[in-house]
Amino acid sequence: MIVLELFLEFALLSFVAFGGATALLPEMHRVVVENHHWLDDTTFTHLYAIAQAAPGPNVLVVTLIGWKVAGLAGALAATLAMCLPMSMLIYLLIERWESFAGKRWQKAVSLGVAPLAVGLVFSGATLIAQAAGFGWVAWLLVAATVLLNLRTKLHPLWLIGAGAGLGLLGWL
Repeated sequence: MIVLELFLEFALLSFVAFGGATALLPEMHRVVVENHHWLDDTTFTHLYAIAQAAPGPNVLVVTLIGWKVAGLAGALAATLAMCLPMSMLIYLLIERWESFAGKRWQKAVSLGVAPLAVGLVFSGATLIAQAAGFGWVAWLLVAATVLLNLRTKLHPLWLIGAGAGLGLLGWL
């Protein structure tokens, strides 16, 4: 049954969701597009774009994938699977984790998770860029945005507006 498969696949993914659902995009893509062939590349990319444009949490992409694959039951199954297992595990372990506060190994784990999350998010961004068919102008815009963001106090909305303007002009 496809709803059960959706639940099991996303439940497994939930345990490696360091950095949120966006960090899991490459693995979600592998599972949904390459392994099960539930969606094609274009549909996957469009669902991600819709999820990012809509207000709310990044996990919305999981709900949209579930909806596209198996309707309302799929949306509920995928969303519950992504949120429930890890939430329950954290609930059960948080007191134990807090009892180790200040220990060297706890600090090491906490510090180690940060670059993992950044790497996973970068991997997801690269996947979406490849699926969207980024050309050299788009990559140049990404590089300029990163540099401006790091070196100036320019509000990010101006950079988003610049990207939208270039898109409207047909340069991207």
